[in-house]
Amino acid sequence: MSYGFSIHRDGALDLVSLGALVHRLDPGIIPFRKASQCEIHVSGGEFNCAANLADCFGMQTGIATAMVDYPVGELIAERVKAMGVKPFYRRFRHDGVTGPNMAAVYSDRGHGVRAPVVFYNRANEAAALLKPGDFDWKVIFGGGVRWFHSGGIFAALSETTPEVIIEGMQAAKGAGAVVSFDLNYRAKLWNISGGHARAVAVIRRIVEYVDVLVGNEEDLQMGLGIPGPEVAARSKLDPSAFFGMIDRVVEQHPRVKIVATTLREVHSTSKHSWGAVAWINGQTYISPTCDLDVLDRVGGGDGFASGFFYGLLTGEPPEEALKLGWAHGALLTTFPGDTTMATLEQVRAFAKGGSARIQR
Repeated sequence: MSYGFSIHRDGALDLVSLGALVHRLDPGIIPFRKASQCEIHVSGGEFNCAANLADCFGMQTGIATAMVDYPVGELIAERVKAMGVKPFYRRFRHDGVTGPNMAAVYSDRGHGVRAPVVFYNRANEAAALLKPGDFDWKVIFGGGVRWFHSGGIFAALSETTPEVIIEGMQAAKGAGAVVSFDLNYRAKLWNISGGHARAVAVIRRIVEYVDVLVGNEEDLQMGLGIPGPEVAARSKLDPSAFFGMIDRVVEQHPRVKIVATTLREVHSTSKHSWGAVAWINGQTYISPTCDLDVLDRVGGGDGFASGFFYGLLTGEPPEEALKLGWAHGALLTTFPGDTTMATLEQVRAFAKGGSARIQR
């Protein structure tokens, strides 16, 4: 298919992600101040894509990241292995007291009219210590890598993490891999690492290497410093605001051939309407929409990205690739945790208009 770039037909790894691994403490619908127990989910925007592609879609994936030699690190590494993702770790020793640490994310699920609450403990985070030269990209790309992915959360962690992203993207380009970047603009993270002005300066440098960009109109405005759309959206499911910004994105970053995002109308914490859109090499595509009964919304956007990437990696027509992303993202909100529990059969069935009738 013509996406505006070519994708290698094979390689030892279909996708390699670069980013931070975290563990999310989830007390379910109980607010943290009243919680007495938590589930632990292993996550990270970049890792989620690699894990979803491996576990649901049967692809060969890897993650380049930091790992700390203490029990939390061992727990996380076990989950990485269980999801079928090949690790490329830069290892750090824990001093037994202050770290460095694997980041913790705290996120209750909310319920009904009560919104989820997310906060972090990323103090002395090992991933923020990563710097150029920490990964042997020749080894990572040596057997062939078809796709390289990173994101804005990792870029925001420190002065050095954007340089690692650029180093990885340069190596990916040298190896002929497609490069993607999820803007994932998080004001809380950028506010402690230089603010909005630094975010724009950093992300603009990164996007010079990017073929596929994931992000909604707010991400485009905040991450790339692009003025807001002239066309006001009638609802959160209206793609006009998103498409109204694409010309400015491509004018500023002509290398970008695909821009895609989810559309979500939040009626309550538990009831969402869901869609997705993509601009692919000059053409626009819009998914179906559906109503979601949300169990856990965290990771839905990464679920979309991984399903969409799968469609592109397997040469699906653009509209089918978009549907696969839309379907997988929708299904992911029905599972606890940040990564997939869906099967490829379920994703394809839902993408084709499947229902929730019992499967016997």
